Amino acid sequence: MSDEFSPPTSEWYYPANGVVENAHVKDYKAIYKESMDDLEAFWAKRAETLDWYEPWDTVLDDSNAPFFKWFSGGKTNVTLNALDRHVKTWRRNKIAMIWEGEPGDKVSLSYWRLWQEVNKFGNVLRSMGVKKGDTVTIYMGRIPELAIAMLACAKIGAVHSVVYGGFSDQALADRIEDAQSRVLVTADGAWLRGNIVHLKDVVDEAVHRSPVVETIIVVRRTGHDIRMEQGRDYWYHDLMNLPIASPICETEVMDAEDPLFILYTSGTTGKPKGVLHTQGGYQVYISTTLEWVFDIKDEDRWWCAADPGWITGHSYIVYAPLILGATGFMYEGAPNFPYPNRWWKMIEEYGITILYTAPTAIRGLMRFGDAWPKRHNLSSLRLLGTVGEPINPEAWRWYHTVIGKEQCPIMDTWWQTETGGFMITPVPSFGLKPGSATRPFPGIDADIVDEDGNTVPPGEDGFLVIKRPWPGMLRTVYGDPERYKEQYWSKYQKQGWYLAGDSARFDDDNYIWVIGRIDDVLKVSGYRLGTAEVESGLVSHPAVAESAVIGIPDEVKGNVIYAYCILVAGAEPSEDLKDELKNHVRHEVGPIAVPAKIEFVETLPKTRSGKIMRRVLKARAQGLPEGDLSTLER
Repeated sequence: MSDEFSPPTSEWYYPANGVVENAHVKDYKAIYKESMDDLEAFWAKRAETLDWYEPWDTVLDDSNAPFFKWFSGGKTNVTLNALDRHVKTWRRNKIAMIWEGEPGDKVSLSYWRLWQEVNKFGNVLRSMGVKKGDTVTIYMGRIPELAIAMLACAKIGAVHSVVYGGFSDQALADRIEDAQSRVLVTADGAWLRGNIVHLKDVVDEAVHRSPVVETIIVVRRTGHDIRMEQGRDYWYHDLMNLPIASPICETEVMDAEDPLFILYTSGTTGKPKGVLHTQGGYQVYISTTLEWVFDIKDEDRWWCAADPGWITGHSYIVYAPLILGATGFMYEGAPNFPYPNRWWKMIEEYGITILYTAPTAIRGLMRFGDAWPKRHNLSSLRLLGTVGEPINPEAWRWYHTVIGKEQCPIMDTWWQTETGGFMITPVPSFGLKPGSATRPFPGIDADIVDEDGNTVPPGEDGFLVIKRPWPGMLRTVYGDPERYKEQYWSKYQKQGWYLAGDSARFDDDNYIWVIGRIDDVLKVSGYRLGTAEVESGLVSHPAVAESAVIGIPDEVKGNVIYAYCILVAGAEPSEDLKDELKNHVRHEVGPIAVPAKIEFVETLPKTRSGKIMRRVLKARAQGLPEGDLSTLER
């Protein structure tokens, strides 16, 4: 790859002295070296910060690689550390979770209250016949009961399978069937942009397609009329008021390698993959990463603006903040409802100190201009973060300048459902470059290699690999161990490396720039080009709020670039603007990156987690069927 496509290396942002002095990780190099010199001792030290019923015999068992085991023999339960230990300390009366619904209703739960609610629902599940090792499917919106249901499953040793509330009935049925869930927890509906999402209707159809479900527990959220089938469907609030719902519930003692949850993610074959995470190593990993990357302290109010239905919500809305005894914030609805200042208003009202969100959300709010956030006092913020995809430098600068007032370091995190937690990420003491996820987290041996496994030189793209196991890693694909080996370990089987499926580059300072999924890499005239860098070039133009690019077949070049652009308010689409944008990309990225066609659109097809569905755009551009659209934002 020509040097003209290398990411920028000269633009640096350095944290203020106070940030560095107060950070949990002040000397990254020393800690990283310690972790690489003795990986097992490093993770054992972190595991000792948590409570265990019984200590482990072996930190890392690699005798059956790639089916690694962590903290074998150790006895624990994630709720032992997320709830049980806190109610024995001063934190019992600390706020664990603050929640605001889209209509404006509010709930605050102390650790004591949350612990009681989890205990009560754990007892309800046990009364429904749920036992250790059984799988419970959860399908609802962003409400406190979602977190309560997850924690209750964990407490009694059940495996939860949270299905994102935007999936279709067929997608839900497929996941129920694969997990063989006899019990399903849902809500009558959810609020989104002032409208009701009819969750129970979807559940009814899914259960008709997959009749393995015997019991449905329904949270009353929207209050609209729904069908309740006698003998199968039960109201959550009715069950929680019965004598069976005792506020005292014995925590199931679990082995470190016992399953905690299954989370389904999309696969290249079209069949969802059930990513399996376990009790012990996962909680060690996510609590360490959250504490060190976002420098969590007792006085913080942490807002991860994801959905608990995705891994970001599992790890950094529900489990890690509670393990650390933090106060977390959750919001039900859309960021721009009823006005584009909804997020900024809540940050001001609740004194949020750390905001962690997706670049798509940042770009979406950036489109409305600076006036909306400037109406609010955002001085409580001390750290910002991004997740989900590479952030383009233009959005990074806006986030840093307009939202962070140039005082808040931005933790740009790269990780996956499969990894459990942050893998490549800065810590607050780092010098930052807009668009780079910087360096591997301590304990993570990451590299960028070519087809033969050789480290690529700076400026060249290669495959992102992890060379040694880590505690938060997935253990298998549920019910399909061969798929686990084939997808993640077969390409570099000889070396024993995990293939992330992402393309990335080093720069001259050894910072990592994630380009995007390997299947999102554009090949134009023999050059490999990441979608993220072309999109960054387009968004750096003042008229463009957001963009998505795809490659479509071309007889001469193999592929050409087709760009979709959303314009900022006030910008008018025109042929002259298309020519201007092409020249702008030529200047910003290079001639090979110039789109062959630009289309101005009002919206882009996205999941509710904010990821652009490029396969839909490719189908539209070529006049092909768009496929399953059940995960699209509505």
